[in-house]
Parts: sequence; C-alpha cells; structure tokens
Amino acid sequence: MLPAILVAQAAPPRTPAPTSASTLATGATPDGATGAVPDAMTGPVPVETFAKLPGIEGPNLSPDGTRIAAKMAIGGAQVLVVAPLFAGGKLAAIRVGATVDINWWRWVGDDWLAVGVGSQNMLYGEEIYVTRTLGVKADMSKVNRIDWPNSGVRADDVLWAAHDGTPRILLSRQTGIERESQWYPQVAEVDLSTGRVKTVVGSQTNVFNWYADGAGNVRMGYRYDDDSRKGALLYRGTNRDPFNVIATARGEQDIVIPMTFRADGTAIATDDSGGRDAVYEVSLPDLKLGKKLYGTDGYDVDGVIDNASGDDIDGVTVTDRFGHIVWLNPKLKELQDAIDKAVGERRATMVSWDRSRSKFLVQVGSPSQAGALYFFDPANGSMQRYAWQNELLKGRTLSPMSTIRYKARDGVEIEALLTLPRGHSPKNLPLIVLPHGGPFARDSEDWDWWTQYLAESGYAVVQPNYRGSSGYGTAFAKLGEGQWGLKMQDDLDDSVTHLARQGIADPQRVCIAGASYGGYAAMRAAQRNGIGGEGGAAPYRCAISYAGVSDLQAMQRYDGKFLYGKTRGDWLKTQAPDYRSVSPRFGAQTFSIPILILHGKEDKRVPVKQSRMMAAALKEAGKPYEYIEQPLGDHHFTRAEDRLGFLKAMGAFLAKYNPA
Repeated sequence: MLPAILVAQAAPPRTPAPTSASTLATGATPDGATGAVPDAMTGPVPVETFAKLPGIEGPNLSPDGTRIAAKMAIGGAQVLVVAPLFAGGKLAAIRVGATVDINWWRWVGDDWLAVGVGSQNMLYGEEIYVTRTLGVKADMSKVNRIDWPNSGVRADDVLWAAHDGTPRILLSRQTGIERESQWYPQVAEVDLSTGRVKTVVGSQTNVFNWYADGAGNVRMGYRYDDDSRKGALLYRGTNRDPFNVIATARGEQDIVIPMTFRADGTAIATDDSGGRDAVYEVSLPDLKLGKKLYGTDGYDVDGVIDNASGDDIDGVTVTDRFGHIVWLNPKLKELQDAIDKAVGERRATMVSWDRSRSKFLVQVGSPSQAGALYFFDPANGSMQRYAWQNELLKGRTLSPMSTIRYKARDGVEIEALLTLPRGHSPKNLPLIVLPHGGPFARDSEDWDWWTQYLAESGYAVVQPNYRGSSGYGTAFAKLGEGQWGLKMQDDLDDSVTHLARQGIADPQRVCIAGASYGGYAAMRAAQRNGIGGEGGAAPYRCAISYAGVSDLQAMQRYDGKFLYGKTRGDWLKTQAPDYRSVSPRFGAQTFSIPILILHGKEDKRVPVKQSRMMAAALKEAGKPYEYIEQPLGDHHFTRAEDRLGFLKAMGAFLAKYNPA
C-alpha cells in the first residue's frame, strides 16, 4: 500500500541572517532579553498578529553545527526547511500535499535527514492514518522513499541513528497489510542515501515496540495482546543472544521499561513507585530499581536527554511551573546557568546542539513574549538571534501569566494558570475559563497565542489543571477516573468561584472555551449547568468548543480502529463509566447558554462528525448555537488561515454574548 504523498521542492523566502548580540562574557544580554529592544508599539495588537504561525518550529542543529532543519512559516503554511546558520549559504525546502503531514525530522550525519510523513488513506472502506519514512538529502536534491511498497500502516519508528557520520538508521516498520504477520513490525538497518534496507530483527507476534541501545543493538521488545490485555518485556544482552521474557503485566499494571542502556550493563528508566515519575538506575535483566538520579517534589519528571554516544544521560526534562531541562552534565549545567543569567527574567531552553555539544540553539521567551531562537557559541561567548517567533511582535511583552492554586469544593488542590489583561485593573474582570485538551495533559507557563489573544481583548483567562491532568503524580491522575464531565467539571466551575472571591473576576461575565477535551468540557458545561441539568446554577454566559467530543460512545468506536483499540476502550470506560449520561449530544435539551462550535474537516484526532452531531442535536432541540466547519482545518491549527478564522469567529461571538 502506497499513500498518496507527493514530494516537491520549493525555495522559501530568504531567511534573515543572524544578528549579533552582546557577549555573555560581559554580562550583557541577547536582543530583547531584558528590555534591550524597546516595544515598537504600545497600542492594541490586531487579531492577525496572533494568527501568525510560529516563525520556526522544531529547530534541529546539524551535527557539524552549520545548518538548521525546522518547519518555517511560509505563505501561511509550515514548510520543512534546511537553512544555513550563517549568511551566504543556500536554503532548501520540501513541500508536501495539503493533506499530508510532515510529523518529525532528524539529522543523520551532516548531509542527510530522516523525515516522517503521514496521510489519511482509505483501507477496506475505512479511513486509516498511514505513516512513512523519507531519506532527504540536506540540499533537497534527493528524496528516497524508504521501502514504501513493502511497508504497512505504520512505518516511521526510528530507533537509532548512527553516530559515525554515515546516514544509517534502525527503522521499525510494519511490512504490509495482507497477512497478520505483516502487522507486527520488523527492524531494519536503512541507508538513507541509497534507500537500501537490511532486516536485523524479524517480526514477532504482538510485539509492536522495539528498543535499541546507543550502539545500534536492538535490545528489547514489548509484547502486548490487546485481547487478553497481557504485556511482556523481551530482552537480550547482545545481538547474538535470543530474546527472553524478563517481566510480565496484566491490564493497567506497569512494567519498568529502560530508556537508556549504559555501557556498564545497567540502564536508566523512569518509575512512579514513589508516587511521581522519577529517574532511576535499573539493573538488567532483573529490572530492579537502584539509585534515584532525579526527582522533584510535586511534579513528575517528563523524560531524559541522552548523552552524545547514547549510553548515559546528560539531563532530565521537567515541567513544574514551566518546562525546562535539569542538566546533570556539569559542563552543560554551567552553560545553562550562564544563559539564564544573561536573559534575566526571560526563560532560555537549549533545544538542539551539534555532535560535540559545543554549539547550541536556544529558545528565549516567556509566557507574555513570543520570543526568538538564538545561536549560542560558548567559544566566543556570544548569542546571535536567528529568528523571531513572531515577526510582528518581535520582543514585545504582552499580558502577564502566573501560576495560582485554589481548593475545589471537595478540598482537592488545583493548580491553574492565570493571565491578566495588560493595561486593566485586576478587578471585576470578564473571565474566560480555558481547560486544556487531553485530558491527560496539562498547561504551564508558556507563550500561547490563543490565551494572549483573549487577554489582549480584555479578558482574564484561567487555565485549570483539573484532576486527572498529567504531571502531578499517580494519585492526582487517578482522581480523574470516573469523573469526566463530573468532578472534573466541578474543578473548572470552582476556578470561577475562587477568582470571584478574590475580586479578580466578575462572576456575571464568564465564558468557557476549549479544544479537543477542552471542547468537550465547554459543551458539557453548557449542557450540565443548564435548565434541568445536574450541575447546579450556570456560572457561564456562553461556551466555545473547537474540535470537541460530543458522544463518548462514538469516540470509543473511532478509537477502536487503532492499535490497542480495546485497551483504549477500557481506559475510556474507566474515565467515564456511563458514556451516555456525560455525553453532551444526548443532553441538548438542557443547554441554556449559546455555544459556538468549530471543527476542522481534516481533523484526524477527533472526527468532524462529533461536532456535526452536536450541532444537529441542538438544532432539533431549538437551542442557540453557531456552527463553523473549516474545510482544510486540522486538530492542531497548522494553517494561519484557520487560526485567523477561528479567532475572528470567537471574538465576534464573545462580543455578542460576553463583551469585555
């Protein structure tokens, strides 16, 4: 099966050459880091500015430190670009069709990229998302489709990339769709420059995930039977050894799965046996936890950053109030400390580096500033700005965001983000409750175009990390079980009560908005708190849903088409034991506030049918609603045109039903 993915080359507009900033050695700061660049304007920011796509996304520095591979916004769409780090080099870009996604990219040597693409395809009468891998020469002069004719639905899982400069990867992929055995992925060594493929590990029944060490040896496989809900971890010490089962689990039981294999025969993994995810040494093959390498009070660890050779770790990624890296490597910690000192109150994250970890790309910004990407060369002590994330805003500071905490009605402490509109007294403000998607996710203090647009329009915005959100440990996550549309909704409503008691929000001027699960929460609020609903008096004047779920049973059937569909169904049933009672579609008659519903027709995560069904139910019930469908819109607002259309529709709706 070959997905309809068309690759073409196009030259993007000239990337701005880096501009020199003051040196770190003198204690000065990069442009705009602490107010060195004054605001070019102080008046209102137009909606078009917030709709702009990020100037550069996923920047990845080449191993030799001379080029950047990233998505860049060109003509209102994101295009994969390889751009020179310094002026004078040649730029190249790769474009794909409007219905094809470029999902990821990584350097393999100095001259080649592995690129993952995906598209929606019809398979036996069902729409299935198909992924493939490309080998792309850095100058875009050659694009190799990696064994596409002999690939199945999933064919883009890169386990390892060579460290010796050669364009070799280990690729785990399904090999077809005609026979059951082809659905279980095998691992092949691939030369990206030629497209040649050599199988190194054959497929095994129910093993969908393989793991390799830093030397390119396939060390583990995870076997999971979706029918019996049984899992097993397969392990071997070397490529010469057979795979043996070293751990088993059933249902929701966890197996410790090493992430990094050390040269001394031990491994590194995260484990939540202490109540929160922390990083531990692990012995092999018995998987016994050893020394805790890093953990933090109150929050889970997100993951680890391997060292250059892939046989140990240099750092740990953490999100507390905001996402950052805790460097365990003393040299990198020293560099981070120097950068932090240079940028002052702003935040700096080293997002990519060369093979010797002596040159870096650094993202500098704040929750109220879109920020910029810098190139940092410690050898000469300077940071150079490479690109603004928003060319119109540049270094301008907008509305401030802070972390707050409040008690839900049953005493559970909830952490939330509060953004206050600049230029307004923080008293009696109109409020937008903006729950995140997931719901196993969370918001943190980061720049967000949607939040900043609402604040610029005069609204306070609260983003509760309601029970069931990720990042706060096992117990907090379990509090969400069985509470979709129930206590999770209470947590949202209780943020209004808290801010009203503080005198910050006017409880008579509140609207709820959200996307994905947040869109579901907005629908559920409009239905649950309405006349005849079970949620009590309505705290909201209106609701806005983007890509929301209205029928949980239908969503479960849709998810059932994907890998581990039965297990995903078990999980959803745990979160909402009675689908119908908490599905807004079946309570349209209790809606008592107007709702704006928007959805992208090309959404691959939540099908557009979810919003169509909700709109039809509201129409039949004679309830006030507006429905807008974006023909080319997806789940993640990857087109500037869709962002702008969404913001304008939301602004007009708010002006009508909850004016600032």
